[in-house]
Amino acid sequence: MNSAQEEMRASDADREAVVDRLSAHGAAGRLDADELDQRTAAALGARTVGELSALEGDLPPAPALRPARRRRTAPGKWLPPLGRFRAYLPVMALLVVIWAVTGADYFWPIWPALGWGVALLGPGPCSRSRRRGRASATTT
Repeated sequence: MNSAQEEMRASDADREAVVDRLSAHGAAGRLDADELDQRTAAALGARTVGELSALEGDLPPAPALRPARRRRTAPGKWLPPLGRFRAYLPVMALLVVIWAVTGADYFWPIWPALGWGVALLGPGPCSRSRRRGRASATTT
């Protein structure tokens, strides 16, 4: 770094980035707790980029932080199979309670239970879109 860059004023984001990297070095065992505290305090009080770079001068580059992995779901798939049953069971229980409270005559909750239940046991909407995509890919 040249002297003009070292004299440039540090931003809050610059300070936080250095603190994050110092914490990673502390977690890796390169800095003990006291030295980490001292360098963190110095980083938060640094006014220039040069002061910040001096805090990391004797340390190797910190490993890049990996972003948290998001769970991917296939397009068109609303819930995983067990998740679909987690929605189904309370709704069916509510329908049975409504049936019981309103007189318990004809057991009408069987129809929504069967209709929705058959849909849950069949292939999900995702598998149909995959088949459609494969069929169109083979015909072209």
